[in-house]
Amino acid sequence: MNLNQVTLPVIDMNKACQFYRTLGFTQIVDTEHYARFECPEGNATFSLALEPAPIDNGAVIYFEHQALDAWVERLQGKGIEFTQLPTEQRYLWREAVLFDPSGNKIKLYWAGENRLNPPWRVELSE
Repeated sequence: MNLNQVTLPVIDMNKACQFYRTLGFTQIVDTEHYARFECPEGNATFSLALEPAPIDNGAVIYFEHQALDAWVERLQGKGIEFTQLPTEQRYLWREAVLFDPSGNKIKLYWAGENRLNPPWRVELSE
């Protein structure tokens, strides 16, 4: 089993698509009510679905990049605003926080080995 697709609600498809293309994603589906993006590395995709305002989405979407600080610096140069610049977290990840034009919370991060193998890892299954 593999998680591949997450769909975010947006209230302005054009602004949202431009935002995610600015972050560096490739748009592979483009309609008035739905868009899909391909991540620059790996095979993962995510999509946007047009929804009426207001949007109340409590999910946080994470995008990982080894050169996090350089990525954030490039995005700031393109006018992307962050509510938190790259910061070391107690759970051993380095994260930056921003919001897309519809208010969806996005974290850009680098966790390295700690993403799948943190010091407190357990393996519980049925």
